[in-house]
Amino acid sequence: MKYIVILFALISFTLAAVFQHNIYKIESRRKRLIKAGKWQEYLKYKNFMRHSAKAKILASVSQNVNDYDDMEYLGNITIGTPGQIFLVVLDTGSSNLWIPDLTCGRGGSTDCGSYCSNALLCQFLCDPVCCNKNKEVKSNCDGKHKFESSKSSTYVKNGKRWSITYGSGNADGFLGQDTVTFIGTRARLTIPRTVFGQAEHLSDDFKNDPADGILGLAFPSISVDGVVPPLFVANKQGLLDKPVFTVYLKHDGAVVGQLGGVYTYGGIDTINCGPIIAYQRLTSATYWEFKMDSITFGSASFRNGWNVISDTGTSLLAAPTTIADAIASAAGAIYASDYGAYMLNCSMTIPDLNLVIGSKTYSIKGDKLIDDVGLGNGQCMFGMFGMDIGMGLSFILGDPFIESYCNIYDFGNQRIGFALPK
Repeated sequence: MKYIVILFALISFTLAAVFQHNIYKIESRRKRLIKAGKWQEYLKYKNFMRHSAKAKILASVSQNVNDYDDMEYLGNITIGTPGQIFLVVLDTGSSNLWIPDLTCGRGGSTDCGSYCSNALLCQFLCDPVCCNKNKEVKSNCDGKHKFESSKSSTYVKNGKRWSITYGSGNADGFLGQDTVTFIGTRARLTIPRTVFGQAEHLSDDFKNDPADGILGLAFPSISVDGVVPPLFVANKQGLLDKPVFTVYLKHDGAVVGQLGGVYTYGGIDTINCGPIIAYQRLTSATYWEFKMDSITFGSASFRNGWNVISDTGTSLLAAPTTIADAIASAAGAIYASDYGAYMLNCSMTIPDLNLVIGSKTYSIKGDKLIDDVGLGNGQCMFGMFGMDIGMGLSFILGDPFIESYCNIYDFGNQRIGFALPK
C-alpha cells in the first residue's frame, strides 16, 4: 500500500501566539490489513507478543491504551537547527515525542527469542535480523526520516536511556534536547530546549507505517522518564496565548493523502468550529479523561457512567466488549472473525449514537459509523470495536466523535470542551 502524505503548513491566526497546524489523512493499519485479509493473523500474534517475554524486554513504561493500529492523521514537525522534517502522529493518548535516530536499525542489541525460529511467529514478534539471517535485511526503521544530531547547531546531548511499550509495538533509544518547530509560510512555533526520544530500535509493528514517530499531547504525568511534552514546554516558555489547543477533523469525509483537519495551538479554532457547547472537567490529568453518563443507540441503552478518553490516535470508537456487542447488534452488524471487526451492509441506514456528557447530549450520525474499507463485497466496517481496556477506562472516543465535534483541550484548567464544526 502506498500512501500519499502531503507535508503540512502552519498558518497563524491574526492573534499573537496562536498557531494552526494542518494534518493529512492516511489509511490505518487496521483497515489496510482487513482489506488484505491479514488482520486476524496479525491480531493473533500481536496478542501473543503482549504476553511474551519479548513484550516485557522494553517495558519500563507501558501505555497499552495507545494502539496505533487505528491512527489515521499525521502532521509534520522539524527538529534541530536547521530543521530536519519528521512526519508524526499527533496523539492526545500519549505524552512523549520520539523520532528515529540516525542509528535506528543498525543492530547491536537485537534480542532473538526462541520463538523467532518459527518463521510465522518471527514475522510478527521479532526483529527482521532474527528472521533473515542468511540474507541482507531491511530494518524496521528503513524508509523513515532519521535525526542526525551532528547536523544541528542547537542539539544538546542528554544520554539517558528510554523505552516505551504501546498496545501495538515498542520503541527504545536515548534522550536528546533540541529545538522543535511547527513551521509554515506565515508563522512558526519554535520551542527551544525540548527533550525528545531518539529511537535506536522500533518493533515490527512500526515497519511500513508512514509515520516517523509520535508526538504526545497528553499530560506530563504519564510521560516516560518525566519528560515534559513539547506543548507544555511551549506554554511554560510563554510561547502560547493560552494553555489550550483545539482539534478539528474534517467531517465531510477526508480523503487519504489530502487535508484532514487542523490542530490549533494556543487558542480556540474559531475558523472551523462554532461556539463551545460545554466544558467537562477531567477526572484525571493523565490522558484526556472525563466522565460520560450514558450511551444510547436505537434499542440499546446503557446508563452506568464511565471514564472515557478523547483520543486522536484512534480512528474508531472503543467500548467494553459487552456494550460494543449490544450496540453492533442493534445496528445489524455481525462480528466477523476474519476481519476482527463488526461488519454490516454498506447500504444500511442506522440510527445516531447519542452520548450524554455532563448535562449535554452529543450525537454521532449513523453514517459516520459505517466505514467502507474497500473490500469490494458490499460489506462495511462498523465504527466501534470491543476493547476491555482496564486502568479505570471504559471507552475511547476516537475519530467518529472528534469529526462530529471539535475538541478543545484546556490543559491550563484541566477540562475539555466540545463545539460543532462549521
